[in-house]
Amino acid sequence: MKTVKKYLAPIIIFVIFETIAVTLCLTKDNLFYLFNFSYIGFSISLGLFLFIRKNKYARRVTQLLVGLYMLIYLGLICKENMQIEGFWYYLFTGVFEAATIHYAVAKIFGPLIFGRGWCGYACWTAMILDFLPYKTPEQPRKKIGWIRYITFVASLIFVAALFLAKVGNLERIMFWAFIIGNVVYYAVGIALAFLFKDNRAFCKYICPITVFMKPMSYFSMIRIKCDKDKCVSCGKCKKVCPMDVDVTDNDRSRKNGTECILCMECVKNCPKEAL
Repeated sequence: MKTVKKYLAPIIIFVIFETIAVTLCLTKDNLFYLFNFSYIGFSISLGLFLFIRKNKYARRVTQLLVGLYMLIYLGLICKENMQIEGFWYYLFTGVFEAATIHYAVAKIFGPLIFGRGWCGYACWTAMILDFLPYKTPEQPRKKIGWIRYITFVASLIFVAALFLAKVGNLERIMFWAFIIGNVVYYAVGIALAFLFKDNRAFCKYICPITVFMKPMSYFSMIRIKCDKDKCVSCGKCKKVCPMDVDVTDNDRSRKNGTECILCMECVKNCPKEAL
């Protein structure tokens, strides 16, 4: 019983994703969804299992398994635009497939359960940025988060303009938009990381996906909580947090509360196991 309780989190996550996998497979009559969500659920559960086993590469394993799958297999091989442009494209065509399902599960409704966990365990942009040297921010957070709303609106205008202009061969355009978009994201993300000495600068200021995720993350079921009786206010959790979250505050309106990516660095570094 103790073993089951210890590994309850990865079990629950796997069951959630397997339920989604089976439901979509049956309703859409497509085995791809069974494979897709089973694979992602297994990858995330494996990361959580390794974390419980105190493996220091736990999150990175999941990040690479899911990120490379999304980028290389779904994006480059299957030619699906999994960026926000792809979401708008499928939404405008009225097709509940590919990017629309991905966004619904991972980035719109999913955050009600796991918050910004996508950013910490599955994002193929952050997957690369996390290899850079600035694991924790070396400068105060900038007040330029409003840029994300510009990139969000720009992506919508780009796809809407293609539809209004009745441009032909939209699927091919979306594929190239995915490739070019990723190159731009990586270039901007790496540049910002070195400019601000912060690997996650792109996530904080530029990424349009967070416009979907932040409101839902406020109500997230899975979140870091602090045991006030154990906490000695040493400040180590704040120093190691890549997203500048005050995890010692259990209130949902805590500082940068909707930015938590569940990387667990605060949990690993807490000397009193208060988190």
